[in-house]
Amino acid sequence: MKNVARMALENGMVIGEDVYSYKNKLIYPKDTVVDDSVVARLSRYSIMCVSIMEDIDYATTHFEKVRLSSEFKTFELTYNNCMSIYRKLMKGFVEQGTPTKMGSLMELYVKISSRARGGEQLLDFLYNMLPSEDDMTYAHCLNSALIAGVFGTWLNLSKEDIVLLIQCAFFYDIGKLKLPQDLLWKSGKLTDLEFTKLKTHTMLGFDMLKDRDMDEHVLKATLMHHERCDGSGYPSKLRSDKIDIFAKYIAIIDAYEAMTSARTYRVSLNPFQVIANFEKEGYVKFDEEILKPILSHIAATQIGFTVRLTNDVEAKVVQINENHLTRPLLQAGDEMIDLAKEPDLDIAAIY
Repeated sequence: MKNVARMALENGMVIGEDVYSYKNKLIYPKDTVVDDSVVARLSRYSIMCVSIMEDIDYATTHFEKVRLSSEFKTFELTYNNCMSIYRKLMKGFVEQGTPTKMGSLMELYVKISSRARGGEQLLDFLYNMLPSEDDMTYAHCLNSALIAGVFGTWLNLSKEDIVLLIQCAFFYDIGKLKLPQDLLWKSGKLTDLEFTKLKTHTMLGFDMLKDRDMDEHVLKATLMHHERCDGSGYPSKLRSDKIDIFAKYIAIIDAYEAMTSARTYRVSLNPFQVIANFEKEGYVKFDEEILKPILSHIAATQIGFTVRLTNDVEAKVVQINENHLTRPLLQAGDEMIDLAKEPDLDIAAIY
């Protein structure tokens, strides 16, 4: 809500709080729609200012409230300004071979990340970003760099390693900028030939970076971020002990960013859906010692939120079950619901 002077009231505005006279007499209840007669009566009672409903007051879900907040709008403006700079830098690097200074990229990281009060809010803001189709590949890497700072902090990495991880994230998917957009963002299943072509982006990126003054971990993250600990990845089917540690970090960041970003063919997955997708096979394909604390942090950020279950019951998340991260303990009125003991119930939405 916002306070609006009586003289600035417009027809159609909705009063957000009960309005009382100086003698404590109710003049208008909340939800009264403003018209000329309302303004005239407020004038007779010498009411100078009233609370007026804003769009955010009508939001029902947590992410709708985030998207309508003034903080998000400031973040979005900064993000979009930095995106145009990032796109120009990376496009010049890929198409003309123009050197890109790591310091310039880190300046963009600081400008954007400083617009959030912390890691949780930054992830919420990124969840609500909707890049244009032309910017989707660039946004994927820029978002990954921002996520890297959050995950690196959650993993208690040193400041130096967090900076290095952010730098890996800026470049690891650069090879995709050499591939057609319609291949990268195809909504249907890729053919075998298309998937073979898509997989070349790791080598394309590595070839672009290998003769540059890049940290070895940046090169390896670019080449290895699709390798998997069980040997099922590409391009070399490496197993866990052969995969660079920063490539392991980036593999998780890459998958998380893909799941939480809106696509033309699906909406973003909510945090519990993201965790569920990772848990289906994550502890085999991704490094468990890295993945598990990240998923625990993601789950913990949902404490206090209201969820709607598949039986339409609404409940509040009060405790995370560390053995079943997608099955928290909930409170619905006076009733406690342990989803770990309710296999037929699932979380349908988060508010």
